Amino acid sequence: MRSSLAFLLVFLLTAVSAAAQTHTSKTFDIYVLDVEGGGSTLFVSPSGESVLVDTASGGPNFRDVNRIMDAVRDAGLTQIDNLITTHWHLDHFGGMKELATRIPIKNFIDHGPEQEGNADSIEFAKIYPSIIADSKHTIAKPGDRIPVAGLDWRIVTSAGEAIKTPLPGGGSPNPYCADFKPKAKDDDGGYENTMSVGSVITYGKFRMVHLGDLTWNREFELMCPVNRIGTVDLWIVSHHGLSKSSSEALVYALHPRVEIMNNGTRKGGEPVTMKTLLSSPGLEDLWQIHFSVLSGQEYTVPGLFIANVFDNPIDAMPIAPQPLPPPRAPGAPVHNGKAYWIKVSAQADGTFTVTNPRTQFSKTYAARTQPGSR
Repeated sequence: MRSSLAFLLVFLLTAVSAAAQTHTSKTFDIYVLDVEGGGSTLFVSPSGESVLVDTASGGPNFRDVNRIMDAVRDAGLTQIDNLITTHWHLDHFGGMKELATRIPIKNFIDHGPEQEGNADSIEFAKIYPSIIADSKHTIAKPGDRIPVAGLDWRIVTSAGEAIKTPLPGGGSPNPYCADFKPKAKDDDGGYENTMSVGSVITYGKFRMVHLGDLTWNREFELMCPVNRIGTVDLWIVSHHGLSKSSSEALVYALHPRVEIMNNGTRKGGEPVTMKTLLSSPGLEDLWQIHFSVLSGQEYTVPGLFIANVFDNPIDAMPIAPQPLPPPRAPGAPVHNGKAYWIKVSAQADGTFTVTNPRTQFSKTYAARTQPGSR
């Protein structure tokens, strides 16, 4: 009788322990949102704390804000703990005013005053103090940490400066610096891009990087002559996949297992960039928010890895890459229908899963067998 009771007690304790572990087991979730070639990525830590990086352009009828709020609701959030604005371009900050009326934002983080002098930024600077008046405001500096329970969130670039001291895992000579060819100083799509707030985020053995629209020459300053970041599991492709960013000195040295490109149908995903992304050493998969007409079918990935295939229905996807449109091309298609994000769920052991809700396709990437191994 006693042995039976003892067995039952052990069984119950084991079951309760297993149930508790299941109940408390959470993932680090990342939503890369479709904001039509703008920028907005929502991070939710296992503790439930949140970081939103950029608020996109807003869009007609607050389209982008609505899409952000869809992700907020999916994540079960009641507030945004930290909002990082990488730089003061409208496609990265335009939704902020409206978003702040929809959900409390506790901490606003940016690189400081805008440095380009464009009309959108100048006008927004007049109302920004009123938006942040009841919240904390932080000017990010390279080397800073953003306090998020369960995550190690490091700022690696801000206001045109980069970290000087390598992060743990970084510091090795970067062999790809030798072939780096700088671009003309004005070939960066706007000076504000060079000011982007960049982050390296670690959850247990999972590691990723998000650099906003950091440009080609600034990548060199971050990654050369030594790689100050080290290698990562996930890279949110900089600057929408435009050729003004994504040098081999950055991409190849980061050695990402997975890349996610937040491009638009006619913004980003240029053939020259796609060649670099797809040839990155150790790359397992590239995922895209949109099919890129600029790349056509010759420089793209299978549809399973593309969250949004087109803006408006067309007879067939072009095979050959299409020419770049003129700036602010009139009549460009607007995707105001159903929009799909790409979601990443990472575990502390380094395992992570990427999901495309449009196709219901998920792929799990096993944890590395040894730290730093490929």
